[in-house]
Amino acid sequence: MTGIGLPSAYWRVWWAAGVDAIGDGAFAAAVPLLAVAVTRDARLVSIVSAATYLPWLLLSLPAGALVDRRDRASLMWRAQAIQALIVAATAVLVASGRAGIPALAAAAFGLGACEVVFANAAQAILPDIVPKALLHKANGHQQAITAIGQQFVGPPLGSLLFTAAAALPLGLDAASFALSALLVSALPRCRSPRIEHPPIRTAVADGLRWLARHRLLRTLAILLAVNNFCSQLGNATLVLLATQTLHLSARGYGLLLAGAALGSLVGAVVNARLVARIGATGALITALGANVVIFAGIGLSPNAVVLAALLATNGFATTLWNIVTVSLRQRLVPADLLGRVNSVYKMLGWGLIPLGALAGGLAASLFGLRAPYPIAGALRGIALLAAMSTLIRAPRD
Repeated sequence: MTGIGLPSAYWRVWWAAGVDAIGDGAFAAAVPLLAVAVTRDARLVSIVSAATYLPWLLLSLPAGALVDRRDRASLMWRAQAIQALIVAATAVLVASGRAGIPALAAAAFGLGACEVVFANAAQAILPDIVPKALLHKANGHQQAITAIGQQFVGPPLGSLLFTAAAALPLGLDAASFALSALLVSALPRCRSPRIEHPPIRTAVADGLRWLARHRLLRTLAILLAVNNFCSQLGNATLVLLATQTLHLSARGYGLLLAGAALGSLVGAVVNARLVARIGATGALITALGANVVIFAGIGLSPNAVVLAALLATNGFATTLWNIVTVSLRQRLVPADLLGRVNSVYKMLGWGLIPLGALAGGLAASLFGLRAPYPIAGALRGIALLAAMSTLIRAPRD
């Protein structure tokens, strides 16, 4: 490492994240469009979204224990290699006209299972290769490249490829997984310092106990669970709101997602400086409060321009939350427990996403396509009020 710059190993992770994010963005735009081409039933469309996140509920805890006892770089590239195979097989099914809702849901579940391992290992490996003083900077750069690829470049590219041939965005995603796996495979090996590992059940319990005893991180995990449930409650049927209520085309839907990504990109670039100015507590409360208002507004959007602006503001606030909370875990959790604590945190935070997706499909079916967002906004507001005292006390604690 030279001066105050980030080390070369970090930039290899950064490039891998950027390549992977472009493919993921194309995939994220294409799969809802594929689902809508099969069915217009909001409940069935939401099943595909729920399947993507179900592994966080089922597999997160054992994956965290695995991350703390195996080489993290090896876990990352192997997970992405399997993802490449899954997406390639799905592309073949789509090209042959045999990709119905069950096939899309199965592929989404398989990708989500690999993502549980990859994401846990990727967050745990950063403190191994980046000094603690630079973690906010490193996480900010990581958020920026992810936003550019996953939300800004990938979705319009995916929707454009989809209009040419439905399998093309999946082929792009498979290639991005393979290239990302190649980049990550050259990372230095970063094993946990623990030599003798306890049984999986004991290792998982250690992570549970550590998080349960830490008031701030425990509260943030519960907040994340509520917020992600609410996010998916709204977003599970966003493709139907955009294409049926606001009458966007497939290409217009991709551009909508790209416009929404502008907020995430701006947030990733400036939010580290914003945190330094207003503090972690101020940043968390600002992000959570903004999302309450934004979600209520999305359901009332009169046109695609207003919807894109609100989604962009939501992206800015969400990136602010991510940079602060990820950096806090990387700073506060002991290195040999980081994988397990991250897995418990994400199981709580992401485990309710499938339920949120199903709830969103049900709410849209019963009350209309605009209804899920204001319902989600109200729930987020209640959660913020309940957690406010802990967030305010955090700097003193």
